[in-house]
Amino acid sequence: MLCSSKLNQYWTDIYFHLHYTHGEKITHQMVRILQLIDKNEKVFVNDIATYLDISHNTASEHVKRMIHKNYIEKKRDQEDERKVILQLTDIGKTVLHENTSLDEEKLNHIFSQMDEVEKELIKNAFKLLSERSKSCM
Repeated sequence: MLCSSKLNQYWTDIYFHLHYTHGEKITHQMVRILQLIDKNEKVFVNDIATYLDISHNTASEHVKRMIHKNYIEKKRDQEDERKVILQLTDIGKTVLHENTSLDEEKLNHIFSQMDEVEKELIKNAFKLLSERSKSCM
């Protein structure tokens, strides 16, 4: 039986060995903000404050710094012009990818050493875990 502590150990091993080399200096909170924006259709400053459990002013300061670094941009909400939606820029998408994803070259090297059955098992396991994880939010 797979326990959560074993799964966490496997995941941290995988990420440790297969993550991209980080070039851009970015805080953990910035990564979480980029993820929030990436995974949701509309994100406002209040959403960031709620998600990170911080004040609106602190969230606003994070947003200002991230706009200055060109990770995110503001757009007016088409449904309500008074509201401002936060979106990732191309640079923000790249920084997010490099700070949360696995290095595709390293993955492809590992996959080249597997047979089709092993590849399918891994794909199905990650797909199932991904789908079920969405119900935890």
